[in-house]
Amino acid sequence: MRDTVVNPIANRKLKKQTSLSQTIRNSLTMAYRGLLKIRRTPEQLFDVTLQPIIFTLMFAYIFGGAISGNIDNYLPVIIPGILVQTVITTSIVTGVQLREDMDKGVFDRFKSLPIARIAPLAGALLADTIRYTIATTITFIMGYIMGYRPDGGLENVVVAAILVIVCAWAISWIFAFFGVIARTASSVQGISMIVLFPLTFVSNAFVPVDTMPSWLKWFADVNPVSHLVTAVRELTNTGTVGSDFLFSLLGAAVVVAIFAPLTVRAYMRRT
Repeated sequence: MRDTVVNPIANRKLKKQTSLSQTIRNSLTMAYRGLLKIRRTPEQLFDVTLQPIIFTLMFAYIFGGAISGNIDNYLPVIIPGILVQTVITTSIVTGVQLREDMDKGVFDRFKSLPIARIAPLAGALLADTIRYTIATTITFIMGYIMGYRPDGGLENVVVAAILVIVCAWAISWIFAFFGVIARTASSVQGISMIVLFPLTFVSNAFVPVDTMPSWLKWFADVNPVSHLVTAVRELTNTGTVGSDFLFSLLGAAVVVAIFAPLTVRAYMRRT
């Protein structure tokens, strides 16, 4: 009977001895858990399925004529903007769901299992890349239905999609950090929206920055979202790779380098 009792100290020692291959396997298992949650509650995908459709239709038909003269001329401008805005906004879910799982005691139960302690966090971040892929695919399909034909070719569209997914994954580390340190899931969402709204709307995603006041134009020019949108436009519309592409990758690397250790450290303390 004594052999069946869980020994937390021994369990903790076992976790410290977890190999890299075991950590990867545990993380993939936790990512699969995240996909199962989506399958059981498909309404979690409403934001990545409905938002690209609604935003593309709304912005194209409301602002297309005013900004570019007609919808056809506006689509090469708005589709990359909608893509970046949708996928980055989707990354908020990472922090919200992480906080919800911690509040429900799910991570406390994981502590009693002989798995790598970092696996639940890594698995959640990995599973959300599926959400980014869905949002990216639907945005391009919606644009194609409306008449958008990227001159950069399919291969550059794929590169642009990968770039956006990578940058969104990097940004999700920020919201994962909020999810670990915040007290409630609603506060995570509130803080995240306060951060994202100025970044997405005060950028070149929807309108030319030349029409903005000088002080606002300065912010839009240095805004990382503007650089990412420009990189996507160059890839999809002209098939070129410019400095904005490299700047976006460098920015993603810097975000991960800063927030990944902070998130992991905070997560280890809380779990």
